[in-house]
Amino acid sequence: MLFPTHLAAAYVLGERWDLSAPLLVAGAALPDLVDKPAAMLNLVDLYQTAGHSLAVLAAGFAVVFLRRAWTPLWLGWASHLALDAVHMIVNGRPGDLLFLAWPTITHVPAVSLPPVAFARHYVGTPSFALEFVVWGVLAAMLLGRRRPTKRRDCGRS
Repeated sequence: MLFPTHLAAAYVLGERWDLSAPLLVAGAALPDLVDKPAAMLNLVDLYQTAGHSLAVLAAGFAVVFLRRAWTPLWLGWASHLALDAVHMIVNGRPGDLLFLAWPTITHVPAVSLPPVAFARHYVGTPSFALEFVVWGVLAAMLLGRRRPTKRRDCGRS
């Protein structure tokens, strides 16, 4: 999934579950904010490492027990991993789900491109079409909130 779609999906979840949308969105941003810069700076070899790891996500779950206020942040993070997993399955790359097992398993994905090159490659894939569903749900939700404005009586009789 593309970065903005992770954020949009997290916002929809926040509104749907009546949780802090800003914390959900921040949590959804976290995996890419950790992993993409680390790979671009050559600190790691892959674009999905610690931020995209189920082991790290599980460790983060312990924080939820200590500070329940962090639950939306954790759920946003989990939603990011879930959407990335769905994207790989829909695009016919279920073997790439091994990214979730980092650092136990270091898996080189079938598509290992920097973010901009990945976005170019990704446009037109089946998973890219699913992104329109997320954006459609967000648009419907936001448009559903709009209330018609009342006409003001300008004093005309």
